[in-house]
Amino acid sequence: MLFKTSFPEIIVLGITLLAPQNAMAETAITEVNPARQNELMYFVKHDCGSCHGMTLKGGLGPALLPETLSAQPKEYLVTTILEGRKNTAMPPWKSMLSRNDALWITEQLQSGRIDQTQIAKGAR
Repeated sequence: MLFKTSFPEIIVLGITLLAPQNAMAETAITEVNPARQNELMYFVKHDCGSCHGMTLKGGLGPALLPETLSAQPKEYLVTTILEGRKNTAMPPWKSMLSRNDALWITEQLQSGRIDQTQIAKGAR
């Protein structure tokens, strides 16, 4: 036998090696150039706001506030933005947004960096 490592030890090693990468993915801030940021802010106000309320406090769709989104995994929210939600009014936006765009929007909404006063005033 070439290796004397048990299967459970291999699993633990694999998890240990992958955990820092996953932690980094959850905390990394997505880079988006300032012009695109303005476009995405406009998108959030007008497209997201049409269902989630113009100040994102809820409407046809749920509130998009840090207190309602911060507990959700980023990947869940990114997938929701890009793919929509089956049997709901939430449409897929993947034809208009890249994965990076959806990740940036998610990070902004979860952290509260998209301020409701910014949304109310408009991004353009």
